[in-house]
Amino acid sequence: MRGRTSVGVTVAERRGVEPPGAGSSAPVARRRRFSARDRRDFPVFLLLALPNILLIVAFVYRPLITNIYYSTLNWTLGSQFATPIGIGNYREFFSDPSSVQVLKTTLIFTVATVGGAMILGLFLATVLNRRLRGRTLARATVFAPFVLSGVGIGLVWVFIFDPVTGALGAILRMWGGTSPEWFTDPQLSLLMVIIVYIWKNTGYCAVIYLAAMQAVPKDLLEAASIDGAGGVRRFWSVVFPLLSPTTFFLTLTSILSSLQAFDLIRIMTPLGNGTTTLMYDTYLQAFGGYNRAGYSATVATILFVILLAMTIVQLSLLERKVHYA
Repeated sequence: MRGRTSVGVTVAERRGVEPPGAGSSAPVARRRRFSARDRRDFPVFLLLALPNILLIVAFVYRPLITNIYYSTLNWTLGSQFATPIGIGNYREFFSDPSSVQVLKTTLIFTVATVGGAMILGLFLATVLNRRLRGRTLARATVFAPFVLSGVGIGLVWVFIFDPVTGALGAILRMWGGTSPEWFTDPQLSLLMVIIVYIWKNTGYCAVIYLAAMQAVPKDLLEAASIDGAGGVRRFWSVVFPLLSPTTFFLTLTSILSSLQAFDLIRIMTPLGNGTTTLMYDTYLQAFGGYNRAGYSATVATILFVILLAMTIVQLSLLERKVHYA
């Protein structure tokens, strides 16, 4: 009897199942996926969530699916007729030499604006985190450009960069120089838009970094100071590693924002002279004289795929290097 029992227990253990009568060590039965309470509360959940679900489907997923369908058409904006061409628009985009320049401009603009705004924002946050007189006013001043209208900012900076009547040209002429042709040189036009976009978004990065710095435990900084670490060493060894969740968040949101930048480019360079990103090319193809609504939908779909791919890569790879306290 004992032999059979021991053999039975051994077989059960090999199968990963505890023998009956194990007492408190017996596994707890899995909870059913939908309990009676869940079924009772489901109508309430559906009543509360259904309006939001319908709005998301109507204004997010339906336009997305419709845009993908439009990208398979040869359709002139305003025409009542459209010809299905399958992947013809996609084939044209990837075979067109100008598309390479659009992708290159998008990459340069995104890397420069995201990197510049985050680096300057981190520097300003470090300065504003100190006990300075008037730092509240300084924080509000730094953050102000982010909440201002992009159209208004673009109009002001167009006046500043104007070679003839602009403030920047006047300052350069006072020092014996001349103003560059910001609006006719494609490289200078892109640089001009990058400068303004960084200026607009630096305050956002600075405020987010500042909030994260104020959440750093003071005892860690005091311990590092007692160990003899200076201000620079404390920042790079203690503060900066703890800012990795904030850096990850800003990287993700800033890239998505830069890839969808439109208002400043539209106001400062209406013809897209050297500043035609994927987002702005979507506008130019549909409303900038080409009237190619189908091709514009193709560019928009490609931009969506890039945004989705970058988001997935960042969430799956970069987040592994984030150290949450």
